[in-house]
Amino acid sequence: MKLTPSELNKFSMFKLPSAWLCGVRVMAINDESCTTSVKHRWINQNPFNSMFWAVQGMAAELSTGAIVIGKIREQNHKISMLVANNKANFSKKATGRITFECNDGHLIDEAIKNTIETGEGQTFWMQSIGRDEAGDVVSTFDFEWTVKVK
Repeated sequence: MKLTPSELNKFSMFKLPSAWLCGVRVMAINDESCTTSVKHRWINQNPFNSMFWAVQGMAAELSTGAIVIGKIREQNHKISMLVANNKANFSKKATGRITFECNDGHLIDEAIKNTIETGEGQTFWMQSIGRDEAGDVVSTFDFEWTVKVK
């Protein structure tokens, strides 16, 4: 995979400005996992003095979607990607720096292979877990991604 955190952060500045302004950043990426991070601050807070759920969702989605982008880039086909569904669970107030990690890169390869072979859209679920600085889980997001040859 040729994507780097720097390249993805530059991408988010131009293509995902809300995420970038709220402080969402890619910390690490490889073929199997991606880690993003966001710090609770004034611009991304809710009225309860914690991080707004949508900001957590942006960081979580980027940790899954960045891996999908990287895997699609490796193909010689034009492939579209889109989130079809998502689920979220919030287990603790999100304050301080929250780190989201997705380790589901292995789920993408078969879906891309199948869409190239059949021309039909494929779906798969990926999970991102958000932890605070103490390592406690604050939220868990599941995203159903769809991929299809254009």
